[in-house]
Amino acid sequence: MHYHDHSPDEIESREELALHLAKGTLAGLTVQGLRLDLDPPALDAVDVTGTLFVGCRFDSTDTYTALVRRGAVVVPEFPHLPYPMQPSRLYTAQELSAGFETHGFAGMYDTVVYEHFRAHGGALPAIREALGQRMHDHGIDDALTDILDGWAEHRGGPVVGVMGGHAEPRGSAGYRAAAAIGHGLARAGALVVTGGGPGVMEAVNLGSYLSTFDPSALDDAMGDLEKAPDFHDHDPFTAAALRVRDRFAADVPDDDVLAWSRHGGLSVPTWLYGHEPANLFAARIAKYFSNAIREDTILRLVRGGIVFATGRAGTVQEIFQAATKSFYATDGESGPFVFLGRRFWTAELPVESLLRPLLAQSPHGDLSGLIMVTDDPAEAVDMILSHAPDADAKEGQHLTP
Repeated sequence: MHYHDHSPDEIESREELALHLAKGTLAGLTVQGLRLDLDPPALDAVDVTGTLFVGCRFDSTDTYTALVRRGAVVVPEFPHLPYPMQPSRLYTAQELSAGFETHGFAGMYDTVVYEHFRAHGGALPAIREALGQRMHDHGIDDALTDILDGWAEHRGGPVVGVMGGHAEPRGSAGYRAAAAIGHGLARAGALVVTGGGPGVMEAVNLGSYLSTFDPSALDDAMGDLEKAPDFHDHDPFTAAALRVRDRFAADVPDDDVLAWSRHGGLSVPTWLYGHEPANLFAARIAKYFSNAIREDTILRLVRGGIVFATGRAGTVQEIFQAATKSFYATDGESGPFVFLGRRFWTAELPVESLLRPLLAQSPHGDLSGLIMVTDDPAEAVDMILSHAPDADAKEGQHLTP
């Protein structure tokens, strides 16, 4: 399943470009984020009327000047940016961690981009940097749309969000419970989506990453990870994650979204929180500059339910942002709301007592029955799967180790 097939008007790889060049026309198409300065393609005899080249690199200014004169619209990549201005696909863990082996956490790609982000105004950049960041985030949006279109067309399982605190240390009961949820959901065919940070988010993607292994392998991996439990210790924390990835590496085709669900799922982090080490267990990583867009994107992706593990302000914000979407049905249903940690969600942060009567008053019917509070990860998984579309048809369809 090649998810780029869902964007017939967009050219997002050199292979796709070659197919269109063989036809002699790029008219009306969008060429997105390609390195056209390497082995430059022959564009002189190709119809480029109305072609949009966005975020591409050219071998010279003469090339894109000639394209404009022949009817193309060119938005070239800005110079001196450490990130692609129009990425045509999501990041991989290998790409975000590139440079770690030789330069440590401070020298890897993810950190270099974060330091650039900080040096150029953080969340309030000047206009040129702001435009570069917005273009980058649009490319991530576009890649996610392609992926979810492909997932839906091939009748993938539920897309399930799992939210929770970044500070949950490796090896804790909360971390292990979140990993069990990620493992169980992925084995049942769900695509997990997290916020891409450490703590609960890493645990969920880890569980999905090891879903084709039996639970003893997950226990083994967590035993290795908990030797570097604190994400503030950037280098040992990242090194431990890379060791586990290498130990349980799987050959996951770049264009097989269904395979991604069994090997880490998706994560949606942000460089606003770039001081936190990257979560390296997601199959693909939709990293944004804008946290506001990233938060909305996570909830927009989710259709099969949300599990809320223990967390603080960020998690509480996500709860009521998701509740608003479900209450008004502004972007489709979010599915069940499952709260993991009975005492935490009913006594320490008693959001259930406000959320249940709120959802009962939705103009689209009483939604309070979609709320569950539990201490049992297996019960949380069962609640999500019981509300999945075609749940009866999918019953018993589990991956074997």
